[in-house]
Amino acid sequence: MDKNSNQTKVLESNIAVFYKVDIVVIGAGQAGLSAAYYLKKAGLVSGNGFVVLDDEFGAGGAWQHRWDSLTLQNVNGINDLPGMSFSDTVDLADKALQANVALPKYYEQYERAFNLPIIRPIKVNRVTERNGRFLVHTNGTQFNARGIINATGTWKTPYCPKYPGWELFKGLQLHTGNYKTAEEFAGKRVIIVGGGISAVQLLGEISKVAKTTWVTRRPPDFRNYEFSPELGREAVAMVDQRVREGLPPNSVVSVTGLPITPAIQWMLDRGVLERKPMFKEFTETGVRWEDGTTLDADIVFWNTGFRHSLDHLIPLQLMNEEGGITMSGQLATQVANDHRIHLTGYGPSASTIGANRAGRAAARELMDYLGL
Repeated sequence: MDKNSNQTKVLESNIAVFYKVDIVVIGAGQAGLSAAYYLKKAGLVSGNGFVVLDDEFGAGGAWQHRWDSLTLQNVNGINDLPGMSFSDTVDLADKALQANVALPKYYEQYERAFNLPIIRPIKVNRVTERNGRFLVHTNGTQFNARGIINATGTWKTPYCPKYPGWELFKGLQLHTGNYKTAEEFAGKRVIIVGGGISAVQLLGEISKVAKTTWVTRRPPDFRNYEFSPELGREAVAMVDQRVREGLPPNSVVSVTGLPITPAIQWMLDRGVLERKPMFKEFTETGVRWEDGTTLDADIVFWNTGFRHSLDHLIPLQLMNEEGGITMSGQLATQVANDHRIHLTGYGPSASTIGANRAGRAAARELMDYLGL
């Protein structure tokens, strides 16, 4: 590296070498790519102006890990990245095309088209602060930045509530993130836990090849309506309000309920969606409810969601006693207590629609705050 380069080497503790940049974007999913696009469009130079760090081996973010049965026909919304349409890279008429194939292809072409400075695979282990700048500690090159746009999403942090007796159960426990195909469950006795859209969709698939029991903490909220942009905006607004108050964001389904689609109506008619309340504990061979009723199972399949992947930011002490982070800014991407940090994919920007707008807002607000 040229000694006169703005990417000045900074020695820390006489061991690691940190390269100076203005902004580090962490994550190259939809929110990260959107932020990178707007940073570059605003004139920030790739390299010493900003870099994008991604821990995947290839483009596509979490989409490359989705199950094979998730196709363009049943995926819950795909939104264009700024500056390039999804239809420019795939045939939208091919409803059988797998999302885990189509989206990585789209993201890869997008990254090349705009020559975005993405470094991969590189994992951010932690972010600390020294002398008014952020030290981004990774398993590769280290960075010293003025600002952070965190776009790590949730896929890498699956959540499974550990009920009593968890370790006693001799069957298999899986999470949504482990799912590939329903055939893996063929002939098994499967307890499916969770009341969200993914749980219902996968319950429908698995029930065709296995004996299934559906378990949720609360009764499912089925609603006979067609999901609309207006309802989506209403849900996002409610999540926006929560994070501005410092509360942990709620799931979208807790606001919108489960719309009765033809697929869900088919499951209702077959009795697949007869739900049981949450069990109390595990046994060696299955689970037990509060009233003493037991059920044997080969697999407990947790569709209990994901948590935001923010552990690398723990040293910055952003989280409050409520377990949330108080957010501010145009689209609630800005950390209220430190405007040098933006979280895209957190709260209202977790949706595919919100991610693009959040990337633009975060890029503009952070550049303005840093005087870039």
